[in-house]
Amino acid sequence: MIKSIQKLGPGLLFAGTAIGVSHLVQSTRAGADFGFGLLWALLLVNFFKYPFFQFGPRFALATGESLLSGYAKLGKAVIVTYFILSLATMFTIQTAVTIVTAGIAVELFGISKNIVYWGIAITFICSSMLLFGRYGLLDRGMKIIILVLSVSTIIAAFLAFDQSKEIYWTQVLPSSTTGFAFLIAFMGWMPGPLDISVWHSLWSLEKKKRMKNLTLNNSLFDFNVGFITTIVLGICFVFLGTMVMYGTGNSFSSSGGAFAKQLIALYTTTLGNGTYLLIGIAAFATMFSTTLTTLDASPRAMAKTAEILQLPKAISSYFFWIIVLALGTIAIFFFLLSNMGTLVQVATILSFLTAPFYGLMNYLLVSGKHMPKKHQPNKMMRVWSIFGLVFLTGFTIWYLSTLVI
Repeated sequence: MIKSIQKLGPGLLFAGTAIGVSHLVQSTRAGADFGFGLLWALLLVNFFKYPFFQFGPRFALATGESLLSGYAKLGKAVIVTYFILSLATMFTIQTAVTIVTAGIAVELFGISKNIVYWGIAITFICSSMLLFGRYGLLDRGMKIIILVLSVSTIIAAFLAFDQSKEIYWTQVLPSSTTGFAFLIAFMGWMPGPLDISVWHSLWSLEKKKRMKNLTLNNSLFDFNVGFITTIVLGICFVFLGTMVMYGTGNSFSSSGGAFAKQLIALYTTTLGNGTYLLIGIAAFATMFSTTLTTLDASPRAMAKTAEILQLPKAISSYFFWIIVLALGTIAIFFFLLSNMGTLVQVATILSFLTAPFYGLMNYLLVSGKHMPKKHQPNKMMRVWSIFGLVFLTGFTIWYLSTLVI
C-alpha cells in the first residue's frame, strides 16, 4: 500500500492543476446559474478529453521523452505553434489562478485586505518553493494538498445537502450568447486545458528519474487516480453551487476579492458559520495547488521548448521562465485586478479553442511511428480519440460561428 502511494505523483499534480478555476469558480457558477443542468457538459467533456490527457504519461513512459520532444518530431511548425500558444496564454492563466487564490487568502487569513499584496506574496512563496524544492517538494506536498482538498470538499458537499430543496435534473443547452460563452469556458478548463498533457509528460519523466522501477502501468494508474478525483470533485462543486446558490438570485462579482468573500459567505450562510474554516481551507487548498503547479509547469515546458528550438542557453533555463512568469503575473495584477471575471473567461475560452490542436497532435504522436507499437493505444482508444476530436472541433466551430453571427 505504501509503495503504491509512493508511486503516485504526476497524476496528483494533474489533479492539483486541474482542480482550480474550473472547479471552484466555473463548476460552482454552473451550479449557481443552471443547477444540475450542465452536468452533461461536465461528464461529456471529461469523457472526450480523457484519451488526450492519458497520452501524456503514456508517451513519456513508453519512449522516455516528453510530448514536446514528440511534437518536434512531428515537424518544426508543431513545436513553434506550441511555443507561441503557450507564450500567449501562460500569463493570463497564471494571473487568473493567482487572483482567485489571493482573494481567498484575504478572506481566510485576514492579515491584509490588499489583494495585490497577497498576490505578490503567493507568487513569491510558490516561486521560492519551486526554485529551492523543485519537483521533489512539489511531488510530496501535492499528496497532502489533494487529501485535504478532497476530504474537505466532500464533507462540505454532504453538509450542503438540503432534503427540502427540490432538485431539477433537466439538462439544458444555453441559448443566449452569454450562456453559450460560459458553456465553452466551463468546458475549456474542465477538468483542465489540454496542454496539461504536455506538463504531465514532463512530470512523469521527473518521477521516473526518482523512481527507477516506475512502469507504464504504474503511471497510468497514477493518472487515473488523479483524473477520477477531478471528476468527483467537479460534481461536488456543481452540487455545492446548486444547493447553496441556485434560485437565490445572487450573481458573482468579477473582482477577485469580492468573489472570494461572496463565495465563502454564501456557503457559510447556508451551511453555518461553524463551517467557515472548512470551506476556507477547501477553497484555498484548491487554488493554491493550482497556482503552485501552473507556476512550475509553464516554465518547465517553455524551457524545454526553447531548448528544442535551440534558443540561447539563458532562455532555455527553468529559472529564467519561472522569473519571467512570476514578474509578468505581478505586473498584470497592477493593471487588470478588477477584471478577474474577464481574465478567467478569456483564459478558459482560449484553452477550449486550442484543445483540438493539442488533441490532434497527441493522437498523431501516440498512434504513429514515433511510439513503440506495443504501447500504442488499442482500437477502442483510437475510436474514442476520433470521437473526442469531433466533439472538441465541433463545439469550437460552433462557438466561433456564434461570434461571426
